[in-house]
Amino acid sequence: MRRPMHPDVNSLSLPRVLHALSDPVRLKVVKQIWRTGGQTCTALNLLNDMPKSTASHHFRVLRESGIINMSPQGTHMINTIRKDDLDHCFPGLLDAILNAPDTE
Repeated sequence: MRRPMHPDVNSLSLPRVLHALSDPVRLKVVKQIWRTGGQTCTALNLLNDMPKSTASHHFRVLRESGIINMSPQGTHMINTIRKDDLDHCFPGLLDAILNAPDTE
């Protein structure tokens, strides 16, 4: 399985990160991945009610913004949060987002 491209830590952009996190579905995905320590796309139950193309779009936005890392493990892709990279570029941002109460 081919490893997807991820932005270099030095090219992470605050507007792209904030845009990715501005969508409630993507924010829930990030929080769930963080709580579980890593998930496959199909293991995230909150995406089961949407078309695969929509779920794929959400993961692409999160990956291209530098929030998640997708790494192959067997026949699956495991999604993890790039916490160290995000903390390096934007200290405290991810902690504030992950610890914020859910509004829904």
